[in-house]
Amino acid sequence: MSKVTFNNNNNHFFISLKSSVDEYFIKTKKSKTGNFQLYLKSVLLVGGAIAIYYCLMFISPNIFTAVFLAALFGFLNACIGFSVMHDANHGSYSKNNLLNDVIGMIGSNGLGANAFFWKQKHNIIHHTYTNIDGIDDDIAKSPIIRQCETQKWVPAHQVQHLYMPFVYSLSSIFWIFVMDFTKYFKRKINNTVAWKMDLKNHIVFWLTKIWYFSMFIIFPISVWGFGNWIIGFLVANMAMGITLSFVFQMAHVVENTEFEHTPLDTTKHIETAWAEHQIKTTSNFAMNNKIISWFVGGLNFQVEHHLFPKISHVHYPAISKIVAEKCAEFNLPYNYYPSFQSALKSHFKVMKNLGKKPVAEHKFESLKVA
Repeated sequence: MSKVTFNNNNNHFFISLKSSVDEYFIKTKKSKTGNFQLYLKSVLLVGGAIAIYYCLMFISPNIFTAVFLAALFGFLNACIGFSVMHDANHGSYSKNNLLNDVIGMIGSNGLGANAFFWKQKHNIIHHTYTNIDGIDDDIAKSPIIRQCETQKWVPAHQVQHLYMPFVYSLSSIFWIFVMDFTKYFKRKINNTVAWKMDLKNHIVFWLTKIWYFSMFIIFPISVWGFGNWIIGFLVANMAMGITLSFVFQMAHVVENTEFEHTPLDTTKHIETAWAEHQIKTTSNFAMNNKIISWFVGGLNFQVEHHLFPKISHVHYPAISKIVAEKCAEFNLPYNYYPSFQSALKSHFKVMKNLGKKPVAEHKFESLKVA
């Protein structure tokens, strides 16, 4: 597989930053992985989701209460993804790698997705090649929506900022029913060849889908009937999808982040160090809002997460001060929006601008990796 390379010869920024962050953990005698705060949050989120599922399936509340609970269930599932699954699949939930794998699989496969593909899509491709068109699968939604200037424009994009929330709301359904199967049968993640699957991976993939169909489709239909089930199913998934999408999109597709717009298909080389690339393509939001930080698993500190994905999100507020100071010292931007609303507004503005018909065709094409 062809790879994009970074110019890491001048890596003084990250060397200095990593040294300061390591010094912080040595001085405070804290582990870089999760702590009681994370484990308590896991119990509350997972316990809450299980309690809602039990209530919906065995208590059968009235339809209005059921719709509210379905929306809350979807929201909590997104929060489990942010706070529990995300840390675990990055190996930052616990020092125990087996526990990370188990928690990561429960958090993703338990909700119908596949941790095997997610780890490659997110941990490897997105975290290495952030905002590089043609590789980063997180911005590969064209032609439905256009997320950077190098992607092909179609007339529908002129109103993409209006229909974008609806697309986002269906993302979890699309992920479970389309994206996973596309990756499985094509053996590709966007334009990158997927890891080879062994027998265990194949078995887990199909058991995951059987579990999901049984617990979230067949059994609920037997309890509620098809009509009521489809309402609850769509409400839950729309709440989950829109929560997941906006949090991740506000980290990379906003006004202060960059995309790779160079003709990489000839050189496949970026004249900047990897860490500096992460700084320029990533943004934080609502850093002082502890409630948002709790529910989104610290992913409003996306800069810190991209630089140190193996450090648990519970430590991001503390190390963000170190990162900001080092960015100032090395004359690098430290992108952030003061509130959730300002970041959301910026995302809509970017998507609206990207929907405008280009004045002229770009002289280069998006990067394609075979």
